[in-house]
Amino acid sequence: MWYISTRGLAPRVDFEGALFSGYAPDGGLYVPEELPQLDGETLRQWRSLSYPSLVKELCSLFIGPELIPRDDLNGLIDRAFSRFRHKDVVHLCRLVQGLNVLELWHGVTRAFKDLSLSCTAQFLQYFLEKREKHITVVVGTSGDTGSAAIESVLEAKNVDIIVLLPKGHCSRIQELQMTTVLRENVHVFEVEGNSDQLDMPIKAVFADLPFVEKHNLMSLNSVNWSRVLVQMAHYFFAYFRCAPSLDGCPLPTVEVVVPTGAAGNLAAGCTAQKMGLPIRLVAVVNHNDIIHRAIRQGDFSLSEAVRPSLANAMDIQVPYNMERIFWLLSGSNSQVTRALMEQFERTQSVQLPKELHGKLSEAVTSQSVSDEAIARAMVRCWEENRYLLCPHSAVAVSYHYQQMDGQQPSIPRCCLAPASAAKFPEAVLAAGLTPETPEDILALEHKETRSTSMQREDDWTLMLRDTVEHLSQRWRGGSPSASA
Repeated sequence: MWYISTRGLAPRVDFEGALFSGYAPDGGLYVPEELPQLDGETLRQWRSLSYPSLVKELCSLFIGPELIPRDDLNGLIDRAFSRFRHKDVVHLCRLVQGLNVLELWHGVTRAFKDLSLSCTAQFLQYFLEKREKHITVVVGTSGDTGSAAIESVLEAKNVDIIVLLPKGHCSRIQELQMTTVLRENVHVFEVEGNSDQLDMPIKAVFADLPFVEKHNLMSLNSVNWSRVLVQMAHYFFAYFRCAPSLDGCPLPTVEVVVPTGAAGNLAAGCTAQKMGLPIRLVAVVNHNDIIHRAIRQGDFSLSEAVRPSLANAMDIQVPYNMERIFWLLSGSNSQVTRALMEQFERTQSVQLPKELHGKLSEAVTSQSVSDEAIARAMVRCWEENRYLLCPHSAVAVSYHYQQMDGQQPSIPRCCLAPASAAKFPEAVLAAGLTPETPEDILALEHKETRSTSMQREDDWTLMLRDTVEHLSQRWRGGSPSASA
């Protein structure tokens, strides 16, 4: 299995190369050169598999045994999920009114990012131990990615992690899950800006290829193909749990509702669909609606500003994984994808070509949900089920309720729930409900915190480069555990 850039100007790499790269050298994102096609017989065989077993099957299709032998791969994935709170790792909750909620948040930080990042960190560690190499991971977060990335590399001896979080734009708990980790390999920056703005210094640093190579830099954001790969399992698991029967032909279709911001999870769903999984995708966003406008009108352009919402982890205007989706749906056309993305980077506004827009709106439908609708969905789900939704899960459930109330004829539907309500007490209170806060989250308030401020007047790119250089020098000096 080889990986190529969506923009077509970078040499192809194997899984290890894609894993350690983040962005491709031509500014694109890595994608599989060819997608395996799954027939009905394979899907029927997979139907009874557990979530971890589905991850193993999918990963074995995209990671050659010459890189990670199958027994090693199985062991890495078992280790990745060993700290999850639910015995099944992922759990489908069946509620009234045909509401199926797929709980993806039973990991350490109570967010779906734990699933893909715990596996990705195991793959990293596997290769690093073989190569006796040190890396520095750089992550920008809108809320959940940072803490999940930190937890995933906490015990790694040869990994430093730098996290940039948007100060005041995360929930208090999300911030504390990052700033209370006082390990020597964890370096947290609180940026006076939003999540799109903090991505700019990260992209600038990764654009300097000699610097990236010299300091073994990599990203654990969903630019990393490994994240998207593991997230494909959500869709297979949702399909098998919600499809009525796989005995007939053709196989039945299941609708999967995806609350999305940077479109990493959506890219995973589109890839699963392209591999032959019979799902209908619904992308649901908050009022930062660039994905919705692209799907409905072909309008892929920035709004004037990011607008804060109850679903804060989705307060994103630059959904970089749409590049993978454009590539997939254009028939793997790197020329079209490169022209689109380069124009977007220049002008921040693109009208999708008619053919591509047609393919996109065929593959995915969409909706934008207001804060009022998010709060209403949280309240209704509580009143009907005594079940608390996080605001991001409520974005998906709001769509379900709208369909039910409109008495739309419906195929089985599954709403992805990316985080636990316990992480968002502010949003729960704003909806007029009472938060339920577990002990481990309450304890965060009493822990010491550590972070560095990136103020508006600072040169963020320079601060990031200086930190990377310092960590490299410290490692080369032979004292990886010395104090920073």
